[in-house]
Amino acid sequence: MHQPAITGSGVFTPNQIITNDELVVAFNAYADKFNAENAEAIASGDIEAIAHSSADFILSASGIEQRYVMEKESILNPDIMFPKLRSRSDDEPGIMAEMAIDACNKALAQAGRTAEEVDLVICAASNHERAYPAIAVEIQDLLGAGGFAFDMNVACSSATFGLQAAADMIRAGSVKCALVVNPEICSGHLEWRDRDCHFIFGDVCTATVIERAEEAKGAHFLVHSTKCATQFSNNIRNNNGYLRRSHTDMEDRRDMQFMQNGRKVFKEVLPLVVNHIQGHLADAGASADDLKRLWLHQANKSMNDFIGRKVLGRVPVEGEQPNILQDYANTSSAGSIIAFSKYSDDMQPGDKGVICSFGAGYSVGSVLVERA
Repeated sequence: MHQPAITGSGVFTPNQIITNDELVVAFNAYADKFNAENAEAIASGDIEAIAHSSADFILSASGIEQRYVMEKESILNPDIMFPKLRSRSDDEPGIMAEMAIDACNKALAQAGRTAEEVDLVICAASNHERAYPAIAVEIQDLLGAGGFAFDMNVACSSATFGLQAAADMIRAGSVKCALVVNPEICSGHLEWRDRDCHFIFGDVCTATVIERAEEAKGAHFLVHSTKCATQFSNNIRNNNGYLRRSHTDMEDRRDMQFMQNGRKVFKEVLPLVVNHIQGHLADAGASADDLKRLWLHQANKSMNDFIGRKVLGRVPVEGEQPNILQDYANTSSAGSIIAFSKYSDDMQPGDKGVICSFGAGYSVGSVLVERA
């Protein structure tokens, strides 16, 4: 059995930013247009008017101040309100693979590895731009990596589930060096016309190198243990998919995009995550007092603050439970990896931390690591 270790991480950040103020201007223009076009139905009570959004509402509800996106102009167009991405030929790299290459190269550089030394690529993300061939195999090909590759989707928990899969294969000896890649174009599945969620998501890609600890070339994080769990729920759902054209009502239904029953999610997911992390620590013979850092899924500041307090048994001090969603918004599976990548360099040998992601499914995954 081999000891797995995280030896590098990388983040690809799009170059376009949408601030809350910009988003609110676009949304309110759409709301005014919708309300004017449906004035009679609104007056008769058949449909509800769309209320205005505000930057203060967004910040207080989520802690988000801005988000990065792959395409900004169409999202902010009240007549479109979704990203319009360039069509690509089958001979061109897909947009997810293109994002992934940037993040992978950064992670490999930090690990001191070349792509030729990689023998496993896992593309773990909430939404994949096609069913097949696998995005991971395309990434493998573009990098020039060896071995094998596959896609996986466990929604916002995809990164930690991918890390567990890679760590297990490294322990067993079936692979030596793996890349877990999380290209998330969340702007594509967000309903930008829904006041309750139009501000939640952003786009990004993260990558993590995980390999045998004895072969690490520099400072690294030992992966002591991993734990994953799922529990079925409809409270976070997206009904889009390859069977869509087979449905008898193919119009642009609301349930074809991201949908969430926010209050139920808060009520049900928070204890699930807290119990999961506490159980993971107990199984590993560790305690909250052993933790230097919590790198949590970046969905909502209030959720993270609650989890941090419950797991640590006190209010986290500055830096113990870093948030990045004020800059990136919710980036699905990539969020906890962004936090890890940006807030791990100061960890000292022997310092322990937990990477944890959670979301639709419900699903929750955690990785207990130690700086070495």
